[in-house]
Amino acid sequence: MKRNIVLSIFLLILVASKISAQVMANKPQWVTIKSGNLRCWECKERLDGYLLGENRANMDNGMLQWKFNLINGELRVQFLPDRVSLDDIRTAMNNAGFDADTTKAEPSVYAKLPPSCKRIADGGGPKKGVPCHIQPD
Repeated sequence: MKRNIVLSIFLLILVASKISAQVMANKPQWVTIKSGNLRCWECKERLDGYLLGENRANMDNGMLQWKFNLINGELRVQFLPDRVSLDDIRTAMNNAGFDADTTKAEPSVYAKLPPSCKRIADGGGPKKGVPCHIQPD
């Protein structure tokens, strides 16, 4: 009898730990991705539209929300790691023409971006005295 009770308790602990691991895998996570060419309102609008489409089409709606920091050139993303990976998010940014941390934008798409959305090293970015991180009227 004691043996059956001990075995039952052991099985309950095993099942509980497995459920706990699954819950942790489904827990939303936040990540901040730096981009050297995400500095203006137009860049934000382009990337936002692209991510909306990618999230629905290829990421099983694994990105829950994202927030832009145009002053610092950052994208903060909340995602479900069991549906989408950090590499998937970076690849989506690259495919939209934007650098993502150490990965560079897809060259053919990057070439089509407007000058304000190009890297500063390529002559892009905000112009002196003209803030472009504020939404135009």
